Formats: sequence, C-alpha cells, structure tokens
Amino acid sequence: MRILVMGGTWFLGKAIAELALARGWSVTTFNRGRSGRDVEGVESVHGDRTDREDLQRLARHGLWDAVIDTSSSDFPPRDVLLATTALRQAARRWVHVSTVSVYRGWPNEALADDSPLLDCPEDADETFGYTGDGGSPTVYGFQKAGGERAVTAAFGDAAVFLRPGVILGPGEYVGRLPWWLERTKRGGRILAPAPAEQRIQPVDVRDVARFALDQAAGTASGGFNVTHPDGITFRAFLEACLAETGGAGTPVWVDPEVLIEQGVRQWTELPLWRTHAGVWAVDSRRAVEAGLRCRPVVDTVRDTWRWWAANGRPVDHPRWAEHGIAAEKEAKILASV
Repeated sequence: MRILVMGGTWFLGKAIAELALARGWSVTTFNRGRSGRDVEGVESVHGDRTDREDLQRLARHGLWDAVIDTSSSDFPPRDVLLATTALRQAARRWVHVSTVSVYRGWPNEALADDSPLLDCPEDADETFGYTGDGGSPTVYGFQKAGGERAVTAAFGDAAVFLRPGVILGPGEYVGRLPWWLERTKRGGRILAPAPAEQRIQPVDVRDVARFALDQAAGTASGGFNVTHPDGITFRAFLEACLAETGGAGTPVWVDPEVLIEQGVRQWTELPLWRTHAGVWAVDSRRAVEAGLRCRPVVDTVRDTWRWWAANGRPVDHPRWAEHGIAAEKEAKILASV
C-alpha cells in the first residue's frame, strides 16, 4: 500500500503515519512543516494545501492507493474541493476525517450513520453556516458537512468519511484528558458532573488510526461513526484518572442544573461534560461491523498519563486554553453544595 497523509506530524495524523510504516506501507505526508516534526521514514512534502501550485507539485509524487486527510478542520469546503480536485488523478481513494457535528441532530438527538446531514455547498467559503442559539447547529458543523460534499464531488464512491466524536490518547492537543489527569492528581474535593453513571464514548487515537488505515485498504464507501461502542461511565473514568495519577481526591457529583446555574461552560470547563441528549448516543455499529476495535477507555487513560508524566507535550494549539475550570471557581461551587 502507498498512502498520502494530509497532515501527518501530530496526534491522529502522526499515529496514522507511524502505524502505516509499521505495516510496511509507503507513506507520504503533506503539511506546511510548522507545527510538528515529520515521522521518521515517511516521504515528506511541504506545502500549503490552499495553494494550487503546491497541490499540483504534490500530485506529481503519486500515484497513491489512498489519501487520508486528517488536516481539513481549519479549512472551508472550497479549500477541501481544491485539494480533492488537484489530487483526483493521483489517488484511488480518499479517507476523510470528519466529525459527528455534520449531523443536523447533533448533539440533541441520538445518531446513526444514516442520520440527516447539514446542508452546505462543496464550494462554500468560511462564512457559510451559522451557530444556533442553543449551540446547535454550528458553523463548524456546516463547514465540515461541506467538506464531505467536496470530497464526494471529486471521489464519489471512492470516498470514506470517518465521523468521530471525541478522540483521546497520547499526543492529544485539545487538553481534555490531560486536564482531568492533572486535576485528579491534585486531589481534594473534585467537582464532577452528575449523573456519575452517565456513559461517555471517547475513542482512542490509535484505534481511529487503525480503522482509517483499514478503510484506506478496503472497498467500502460512505460514512462511519467512530465512537466507542462500549464507552465508560463518568464515575469509572474519574476513578481511572485517580488510580493512574495517585491523586488522593474525592469526586463531588453536582447536578447539571446547579452547574449551569453557576455558569460552568459545558464541554470545556468540565471537559467531556455536556447535557444534550444525543452527545453520547452515537451509534457506531456500522464501523464495528467494518472492523473498528476500541480498547478499554481505562487503557487510554493509563497510556495518556504515561505519555504526559514523561513530559509529553502536544503541539501548541489555541483550544488547549479553553479547557478546565479555574481552581477558584471550582472551590466556590464546591463550597455551595
């Protein structure tokens, strides 16, 4: 197998490149060479995916059996269309890392692979879309839906869409799991979002990488929800964080109504907490039937702590600063319950 990874220097892109090399595949990566180091053993091509001449230069390095695009999040559909059009004759398949945010019902409704998508043209610019009053839909969701349409316009039935919810694991750049690890390590009374038995579905970056490669080598098309089919309760998740870090802490489970009344921002101040009914009700059955295998979330917690404790540091990313509640605010809420 010969693949091209759009990105390929950090988190999911890096995991894909490393695993592909371990399989004995030939790997080309394409990125700007600014935010991470190229994996040793890949053919590295540096350039701007929004530059037509750079893409044409990249295409001359083909033919690839598949492109795996891990770097489209910050680009509007028209830029995705530019890349897919430029590379159509240089690749047989396109595996596109998308998001559950492309669904109209996200995060308010339970979702399946055939749930309706948001509507966005394949040539839309970054201004297309809107964010609803309740935070759904989002501009991000519209943009990613348009990106999927751009891939389909170029690759048709040779396109595969991976729609993860939350990806955790070593190298995470958003800061969700590292924040919980640091918080549990600090110990004491820990503000925790009730109900404790709420099941969450984060998936390990290495499992997403494996599934992406399997799809690159396969013949399937269409969308796959890439969420943990078993998941873990929030209680078990925090217990795993406490066990790994050795923190002498006690979660204090506070009702969502109180957290909202106290102005706690969902999804960020208490990472992974969100009250919407569908946020952790994403059916990944089609992906499982196609070979998705997810390790226990406690293993992801363990390996992420080992990476973090060994001075693991992700690439700099602005989303890192969004996550985690200030100690003073947490203490104030805990004192009131």
